[in-house]
Amino acid sequence: MANLTPNAARRAGYALHVLTASGAVIGMLALQGVVDGEVRIALLWLIVSQILDGLDGPIARGLDVEIHAPLINGQILDLVVDYVTCVVVPVAFMLNFEMLPPKYEALIAGFIFLTSALWFARSDIETEDHWFNGFPAVWNLAVPTFLVFGSTPTEVAIFTMILGMSQLTYFKVPHIVRVVQLRRITFPFGVIYLGNLTYLSWNYSETLGVQSNIVSEIILIAFPVYLLGFGIYKTWSTRGIRE
Repeated sequence: MANLTPNAARRAGYALHVLTASGAVIGMLALQGVVDGEVRIALLWLIVSQILDGLDGPIARGLDVEIHAPLINGQILDLVVDYVTCVVVPVAFMLNFEMLPPKYEALIAGFIFLTSALWFARSDIETEDHWFNGFPAVWNLAVPTFLVFGSTPTEVAIFTMILGMSQLTYFKVPHIVRVVQLRRITFPFGVIYLGNLTYLSWNYSETLGVQSNIVSEIILIAFPVYLLGFGIYKTWSTRGIRE
């Protein structure tokens, strides 16, 4: 940033790297909630990790951390933390709270780990105009959504297999902050969706379960449907072109 001295920019850059790395600690707290059987705690920490993941990128670009704090690769650090918070913890959540068919839970969990590892290692994980190729492994949002809707193990398995397989495709999914096209719709809609998920998680009852209403359920359906439609349009308009 122009108003920072080189030393201040360097310190700010490395402080941001530490903030990004703290996402792994948040993932550990979510995992502890899973181990303790605390659904509400685990859900809230998963959402906190998603908020942190959405904030550190724009800040990093504003601070030019690649220039001022080059000893740590921010992209690799972000991917490592994301694999923990977006894949490992949500899969543990599904296993511990019996969200998958008992006979196939290990197979499905392994499938998620496999496809997500391959997705994070893709050299074309994101296009130049900031569209993800394939489902961007946000299992930390998919799993709470399954829980809110009371999806059966069979339904969770079906959707999980579809999302997992899509990670190996060129189906386009917008980065809700960086994709310019329709950003005035996508970004606020995404904030509303995450806020709604936070509200439902905060009010989760260990005895009564999810305390949802028609408005919250509409939001939970509408945003993924919007992203699906937007992604279909982008994928179709760029078919045959590998970015």
